[in-house]
Amino acid sequence: MAKRKPIDNDILCAEYSAVYHYALSLCRSENDAYDIAQETFLKAMKARDNFEGSSSLYTWLCAIARNIWLDRLKKQGREAPPPEYDTPSHDIPLEQLIMEKDLSMRIHYVLHNLNEPYKEVFSLRVFGQLPFADIARLFGKTESWARVTYHRGRKMITEILRKDGII
Repeated sequence: MAKRKPIDNDILCAEYSAVYHYALSLCRSENDAYDIAQETFLKAMKARDNFEGSSSLYTWLCAIARNIWLDRLKKQGREAPPPEYDTPSHDIPLEQLIMEKDLSMRIHYVLHNLNEPYKEVFSLRVFGQLPFADIARLFGKTESWARVTYHRGRKMITEILRKDGII
């Protein structure tokens, strides 16, 4: 088997925003999320030659970030919350529901019928795993616009699924 080409720093750093927001979703503290993201990229840069490519770069980085978060909790004598408590009850982890095959088709149906630009922004963020800055550039808008549009689209999908009794 041929050895994979090492990951370029620019490619690695392009994932920073997405990993920071993932860390923020775990620890719910901007300062801690910043620290976890920084440590994640430090570890990733040191280990980039070991990246096998069996998962996406984003998934690999999120695994590193989650392990750092879990190590921090352990050092503080705390345990990670059970998966059902990872997100507030009012904020359904829609992106995780997409991975569940039974719900996936229904979510795709709702997404397909969603108005633009919500449909495209949500798809670029969830399926394309693009950072908000890249989404903003594609639309010629600000990063704040991309974030707001994504969250509004996500809220619309969640409300439709709740109304239909799916979640």
